[in-house]
Amino acid sequence: MSIGVTPRSLGRISVLVALLVVGTTGCSGVADVVDGAKDGAKKVARQRSVFSLATGDCYNPNSAPTDQAGQEEAAIEIVPCEEAHQGQVVGEFSIDEKTFPGDDAISVIADERCPVEAQKFAPDTWALPKGVSVFYYHPTKESWATGDRGVSCAYTKDAGTISGSLKSAPLSADQTAYLKGSNAVYDAFWTNQPEGQVEDDLPGYKKQAEAVAAALDAHLATLNGFQQPETVKLRKQLEKAAGGWKKAASAGDTDTFYIAYDMAFTGIDPNKTVAARKELALATTVPADEADVWAG
Repeated sequence: MSIGVTPRSLGRISVLVALLVVGTTGCSGVADVVDGAKDGAKKVARQRSVFSLATGDCYNPNSAPTDQAGQEEAAIEIVPCEEAHQGQVVGEFSIDEKTFPGDDAISVIADERCPVEAQKFAPDTWALPKGVSVFYYHPTKESWATGDRGVSCAYTKDAGTISGSLKSAPLSADQTAYLKGSNAVYDAFWTNQPEGQVEDDLPGYKKQAEAVAAALDAHLATLNGFQQPETVKLRKQLEKAAGGWKKAASAGDTDTFYIAYDMAFTGIDPNKTVAARKELALATTVPADEADVWAG
């Protein structure tokens, strides 16, 4: 999933509200004007400071979703989750620094923390609507001076809207254990993905292989307690994959790495987990971005 940034600001609330009110007068016909005025009034009444966001809030930003990254926002429209909306707050945390660390440093922290908060809120990422990404509202230098230390993490629809809350229904112990292990495997893969080719960064790829192997070992330890037939089959497949990742991690040259990596990479193909997921009553549609990667 992609990460975006929407910094907070205190200086635009009055301007935003004024624009919303003026925007209702351009309709043709009395009925349209009245309806537009009602919609505008409702939207204005729902405006809340970005500082008051709480986990679970569903909202519509006042800027276009595609323009969110890097934009300052003072207020957003909080809406009932059953209404169409573009985003939902999935978690919050505070930055523990005495002085403003800078936008780049805050982004590094949020890039690491917000996906974790998002997975707590909705552990089965396969169940998310297509086009949902992690965004966050964070302090600016100006808001930091007023005492702002909070980061609000959110899922936002890249295009279109969301209907209903994205919060997962209560999960069983088996579902929770499976998702924790599975998510850790793919997190280890993506967060350690080198930018260059293997020939340019063999140590980087070996580090990735080591991280994936470790995550697989932890996942396999949990799966040892599962008795469902498809999950047992998946465990055997992942045991072979873990062996491949370990060989890749210890490869002395690129050719040896490629031979091990080919089997290791294929072994964690998300498509091969569908039967076990179905058995555990989890979502079974592979996210499009993951499907494209493993499709070659």
